[in-house]
Amino acid sequence: MIAFFGMGLLGSNFVRALRRRGEAVQVWNRTAQKARALEAEGARVCDDPAAAARGAERIHLTLSDDASVDDVLERARPGFAPGVIVVDHSTTSPTGTAERARRWAERGVAFLHVPLFMTPQNALESSGVMLTSGDRARFDALQGALAKMTGKVVYLGPDPARAAGIKLMGNLFIMHLTTGCLEVLGLAKALAIPADDAAALFDFFNPGAAVPARMKRLLAADFGHPTWELAMARKDVRLMLDEVRHAHAELPVLPAIARLMDDFLERGHAHDDWIVIAKDALPDT
Repeated sequence: MIAFFGMGLLGSNFVRALRRRGEAVQVWNRTAQKARALEAEGARVCDDPAAAARGAERIHLTLSDDASVDDVLERARPGFAPGVIVVDHSTTSPTGTAERARRWAERGVAFLHVPLFMTPQNALESSGVMLTSGDRARFDALQGALAKMTGKVVYLGPDPARAAGIKLMGNLFIMHLTTGCLEVLGLAKALAIPADDAAALFDFFNPGAAVPARMKRLLAADFGHPTWELAMARKDVRLMLDEVRHAHAELPVLPAIARLMDDFLERGHAHDDWIVIAKDALPDT
């Protein structure tokens, strides 16, 4: 028996996929109507977390934040069976995750944080990526079950908070990627270039392919052999911002990049590679 708490878009589709594989599932959601929608899939809907946890070998959570996870687990605790394993897929803080793992270990309850790079469609199709960290033996025991729920499971080591940190880093990059697309469209609008034409840039120009190499170059901290000098990159930023101002518009992020560049120009890095703006964030540079 599996218990699942949190019947949002992800949780609901995880439950649908579990039922299609023939798993017995008990579900609970704060808004009962969302849980009731899964009765047609054969899930047993429970009125409270303790009832949903009762008899379950595994408890999965897809909740909103640390406070929700802590609240629901405390309410579910009276229903925990001996040997139950708590698998938390929620995006939570590394600090909160570490404290949660410690607290449940002291109570003799196995806890594993398994955050996701998955959409609701991934949950239904058992594709996408799951991250996890913590006790290796616990992961090894769960790996087979987790693998059925996703396309790839990545173990990140014994630190129970590591997966939480890596998940936040991934989400940060997604936010910057989306903001980058937004600013491309903003500049296109200022230049009176149709949005479809701006989007077509990425039909022949794929900067995403360069991300792994760019990260390695940043970590190498080799700023003295430029492929694009900071002074020249700042000139291009000036051109972009000038065009946007002429159109009486603005970009939300580029001015902050300009300020960072200006700081490093004042520090004498004009002829270094422009990635020198990452210098202060890197170790031992």
